[in-house]
Amino acid sequence: MKSKILLPILILFLVLACKNDNKKTEPASEEIVEVEKNIQEPSNVIEIVTRSMEFQSVDTIPSGWNTFKYRNLSNETHFFLLDKYPEGKTVENTLTDVAPVFEEGMDLINEGKSEEGFAAFGKLPEWFGKIVFSGGSGLIAPKHTATTTVKLDPGYYIMECYVKMPNGKFHTMMGMAKPIIVLEEDSGNEPPEPTINITLSGEEGISYDKAITKGKQIFSVFVKDQKPHENFIWHDINLVKLEGHASEEALEAWMNWADPKGLITPVPSGVTFLGGVNDMPAGRTGYFYADLKPGKYAFISEVPNSKSKGLFKVFEILD
Repeated sequence: MKSKILLPILILFLVLACKNDNKKTEPASEEIVEVEKNIQEPSNVIEIVTRSMEFQSVDTIPSGWNTFKYRNLSNETHFFLLDKYPEGKTVENTLTDVAPVFEEGMDLINEGKSEEGFAAFGKLPEWFGKIVFSGGSGLIAPKHTATTTVKLDPGYYIMECYVKMPNGKFHTMMGMAKPIIVLEEDSGNEPPEPTINITLSGEEGISYDKAITKGKQIFSVFVKDQKPHENFIWHDINLVKLEGHASEEALEAWMNWADPKGLITPVPSGVTFLGGVNDMPAGRTGYFYADLKPGKYAFISEVPNSKSKGLFKVFEILD
């Protein structure tokens, strides 16, 4: 299988193929006061709304830096990932080139023949390996909003979410797959000024350049390297709020889609997802916003065995 093949995007292809178409506290230091004063709500945002199993948003956007405000008004955890197709390829190319291969592979996996199913994906066309996963939001809990900034090249994209329904069906199969055209015209936007810089690496794990404190933060996420993991997923970053009874082991297992109980509603008890930055190629940087209250949090990637890889980092925000 080509190294850039990412299994969940296959889910998208089958779906599209089947369709006919206020209490104030004193700050800890003067330095923190200055940082918080400089944080402003982003302007020129692209609104995305999910009320059930759909993406409500515009059909075309400018290229360059774009900030997306994703309001998850539904009752399930979602995300959005932007997949850039190679030039000249659209959803129509999935009908004859991709859907039959995907159907064969998924049938085998569902029969418990995972090895044979993964091998079947080797029949995918050469152009499929040229899809570029170009960022998006991390996982975001119901009734929450994720704000994410990424830089996009012109082209044809699909916006998707492949979290699973309680019955195991992927959200893409329920309608969460939307074509987006990114125009040649540049947005003229600049990236935000981060308060904390994160480095994301499959070899070195997750690291950041300073202590994380309460209040509004803008995280930059630099992807130092990229690779598919055992479940063919690239490493991303998700911010999670953990209640006292939350199980870190349950969360780590849930983040692996290849586990029958992974990436499926409901999320583990005591876990609230607060956004992040989805899969991006090595060398790119994305940004996400957060307003942190005192408590226990974690950064985690959507890969198997994330803790041993340094891709699951727990931290605490003090009052």
